Amino acid sequence: MTDVSRLPGAYDHYWEWQLEAACRQVENSLFFHPSGERGTAHKAREEAAKAVCADCPVRIACRRHALATREPYGVWGGLSEDERYLLLAPRHRRPAA
Repeated sequence: MTDVSRLPGAYDHYWEWQLEAACRQVENSLFFHPSGERGTAHKAREEAAKAVCADCPVRIACRRHALATREPYGVWGGLSEDERYLLLAPRHRRPAA
């Protein structure tokens, strides 16, 4: 079951940014990988999704939402699942640079 306790609530001002999102004009499967997708197919789809995000007027709001709610799947605000995980991981679990 989905944990919605971190979501801010059903107030329109929390969600209005989504109406301006560039991804609304694109098939949502671009942002979420199918089961078993690996290698170059995964990288190409993820890069295409990030290209949509790059020109999005609400990219920052989307990114903030994904980080605040710890969105576990997909490309949000130009960040992949792995990139968000690294940003949110405790410092001792981050790989050394």
